[in-house]
Amino acid sequence: MKKLKTAFSILFLLTIGVFLFIWIETELAFREELENRPAPSGLYPIVEENRDFLVAKAAELGIDLIITDGYRSPEEQQGLHNQGRNMPGAIVTYAAAGESYHNYGLAIDYALRLDDGSVVWDIERDDNGNGKSDWFEVAAIGKSLGFDWGGDWQRFKDYPHLEMTFGLSIRDLQQGWRPEDKIK
Repeated sequence: MKKLKTAFSILFLLTIGVFLFIWIETELAFREELENRPAPSGLYPIVEENRDFLVAKAAELGIDLIITDGYRSPEEQQGLHNQGRNMPGAIVTYAAAGESYHNYGLAIDYALRLDDGSVVWDIERDDNGNGKSDWFEVAAIGKSLGFDWGGDWQRFKDYPHLEMTFGLSIRDLQQGWRPEDKIK
């Protein structure tokens, strides 16, 4: 009986060892795949689709919306980050290259276009005459489409900014995770 118990114990430990080995191998292969994934080079398809819905829904309310920014390359992001620091101009972002959802195709910025074609970032403007801020109407549409709005942030209000994170942090994205890893 003692030999049988010993044999079962050894078999149990070997089984656990095999499962552990397979899990570690799978995890290492996945992490290597994450590290070797190419960086995004445009808007993520769901973000792009919802950007278009946003513009169309705003137009239905009589709001002429312009998307001023979407995907940003690391070089573009670093250029914006340098502004107001070691380059002339006001600080417009606290995110360096690789630290913005724009760098992963998950964010857009918007502004309002006037009848003469000029662009304004006036959050109180009511060009459609319904007694509500056009800017906040656009933000509400964006949120209804699944975007998070920078105007809701506690520390730094970024009123032109809309993003879809899909539950991913910047660190996750830097490590190679993408929305398709969360959307199954």
